[in-house]
Amino acid sequence: MAATAAKPRPHAERRARAREMLRQEILDAARRLFVREGYENVSMRRIAEKIGYSPTTIYLYFKDKGELIFALCEETFSRLAQQLQEIENSAGDPVENLKKGLRVYVDFGLNHPHHYLLSFVFPHAEWEDRARYTSPESMGMKAFGFLGRGVEACVRQGKFRQVDVRAASQALWAAMHGVTSLLITHQQFPWVRKEDLVESVLDAAVEFLKA
Repeated sequence: MAATAAKPRPHAERRARAREMLRQEILDAARRLFVREGYENVSMRRIAEKIGYSPTTIYLYFKDKGELIFALCEETFSRLAQQLQEIENSAGDPVENLKKGLRVYVDFGLNHPHHYLLSFVFPHAEWEDRARYTSPESMGMKAFGFLGRGVEACVRQGKFRQVDVRAASQALWAAMHGVTSLLITHQQFPWVRKEDLVESVLDAAVEFLKA
């Protein structure tokens, strides 16, 4: 008779949960500090003080600030990619699916401004490690892949004219990033109704590509 696989011990599961909870606590504290005080002004020691641990504890989870910021960006991109994947998996008109995805992008930024600002707006030195962030396996590139595949589907079905897919995808992203970042960082400006502004930018960007 085959041996039955041993089940994880309860205390081992508790330790794993505790480690994951602490890792998340570190990420959440770092995100808030980076947004409030600026990436360059926040040290690993400052993050440790914020959550009441020693810097040594932080280094058990992240070897340096570069690894920490990458983990924060991956967390943000992963959440966004999951929502975009659900749209991509659904049937429907490719133009409407593309527009749904772009709306999700804007809504994600407005609903999670700290995530958005840290990952898409604020500069930090570790972005210079472009190979890490632009790897096909990175969550950021997986999220961006939705745009490219969406534009390709629209061109293939004759909804869009023949365009440079990469350029068109980046143009769409630039348009939606512009309205998202402005709504987050300039909240006192007398904007028209948010939904109307987003739809106007989205319609203008997509109409330009139509056949």
